[in-house]
Amino acid sequence: MTMQSSDKPSNFLADKLGGRHLRDVFGRFVTGITVITAPSSSGPISIVANSFSSVSLDPALVLWSADRLAKRYNYFEAADHYAIHVLSVEQSGLCKQVLRSAYALNEYPHLLNADGVPLIDHCLARLECRRIAAHDAGDHVIIVGQVQRTEIRDGAPLTFFSGDYGTFTSLEGELD
Repeated sequence: MTMQSSDKPSNFLADKLGGRHLRDVFGRFVTGITVITAPSSSGPISIVANSFSSVSLDPALVLWSADRLAKRYNYFEAADHYAIHVLSVEQSGLCKQVLRSAYALNEYPHLLNADGVPLIDHCLARLECRRIAAHDAGDHVIIVGQVQRTEIRDGAPLTFFSGDYGTFTSLEGELD
């Protein structure tokens, strides 16, 4: 079956359009929300990232990307170990706190693992990682980590789509 869109598509011209259009295009892809944490000389540091992805099962590798101009980037560039926390919909408040302050964990309960990495409870998933590579990629750096420990629990994810936060609704077999 062929479907036609009623909206006129726009053509992307990298040298003529600003970043807003491309951000809007990227925003059409639903992502989960993660909070990345790391130790620092200033205390526990955190950043929100939706650029998280699995890379390999054997060895267990994941990636996320950081804007090299972000004020928090230097902390993560220096960190050999970090944790990726996949947020549940109940953690939208934590997400907002971390968006406002790199030091939000100073006001939020957390534990430290053996590497000094801050660990947040009640996440859908947590991956404790050792950084093994960092790759330049335009205005971002792709950070690759080897997963050392994981934790998982049931719940609904916090998602991001077209500039808004939400959650996932199952189609319950409708695509079968």
